[in-house]
Amino acid sequence: MNKESVRQLIVAQLDAACQNQARAAALARDEATHEESRPESKYDTHSQEAAYLAEGQARLAAELAAARGAVAALPLPRFTAADPVALGALVELEQPHGTAWYFIGPAAGGTSVQIDGHEILVVTPASPLGRQLMGAAVGAAIQLPRGRGRILNVC
Repeated sequence: MNKESVRQLIVAQLDAACQNQARAAALARDEATHEESRPESKYDTHSQEAAYLAEGQARLAAELAAARGAVAALPLPRFTAADPVALGALVELEQPHGTAWYFIGPAAGGTSVQIDGHEILVVTPASPLGRQLMGAAVGAAIQLPRGRGRILNVC
């Protein structure tokens, strides 16, 4: 499986999410600053709530942009069967109900993409699964919520 293609799909998905989030932040900012959002009394909190929403939307947009940058800049080393799993690895994991593919990324955990008929889920080293995978090698046993898994392949 081509890791560069996987990364391009992840970056494209993050680009789309970033654009959507930027639009949501702009709408929230417009709502917060619109003339009709001015408080009518000291008990009217609509404008304050709109400002909090705008701030949260802008923060999320910035986090998505940072994640996109981190994934785009990530080196994609080649791994052999003897190499330990590290950032940029694409890991095939045997699980109780089949196999699954994971991309070890610096950010954007939980993002999933489809390539060559496989779903690939991004996990970060900070996640429970990512902590187990980091440093493991082909054949290593991994504890999963629904049983044990085994690393079949690292690319």
